Amino acid sequence: MSDLTVDALDAEDAKLATLARGAAGRVQQTTGAAVRDGIGRTYASAAVDLPSLRLTALQAAVAQAYAAGADKLEAAVLFGAAEDADGIQAAREISADLTVWSVIRKEVTRLA
Repeated sequence: MSDLTVDALDAEDAKLATLARGAAGRVQQTTGAAVRDGIGRTYASAAVDLPSLRLTALQAAVAQAYAAGADKLEAAVLFGAAEDADGIQAAREISADLTVWSVIRKEVTRLA
């Protein structure tokens, strides 16, 4: 368990947490994710669970960023899940040194 709370995140990472939570809520999913690219643009998504396509929330947010031309990711927030190895791997294919946070309720854990 983490001793950090969402309030401890800097303003930009707290914004990612809000976007990730909102992305999950819009489609009634339990997980959402948001990423910030190298020039400050943000991308948010919930998990995709279709018969022909399954993506974790973080994979979907990374895919949006990549499709929009992002060549660097600064940070990512995963909302509602303690881990996402596949999503982190996808994000690291763009930026090996990005920071990844997990937010469950108001508890925050650094994953990468």
